Amino acid sequence: MVDAFEQWWDSVELWLAQLPFPFQFALLMCVLLPLSLGLARLIDRVVDNASTRFNPVPKVPPAAVEEQPRKVEAGEPS
Repeated sequence: MVDAFEQWWDSVELWLAQLPFPFQFALLMCVLLPLSLGLARLIDRVVDNASTRFNPVPKVPPAAVEEQPRKVEAGEPS
């Protein structure tokens, strides 16, 4: 089983190495770029979940009406 996979991988590697550079680059970008972006998103979500779980943000009560700043209209001086 492993021998068959190794032979297949060697043939794919040889095929890729024999392609002209522009085709190698295009194939690499079409395959590696989406994989890298997907992996980056996965890592981001895992880190966000871990940081939320281990360091939750404390609940802050909303400010009272008296504590909120007065709204200034466009026509009156501030």
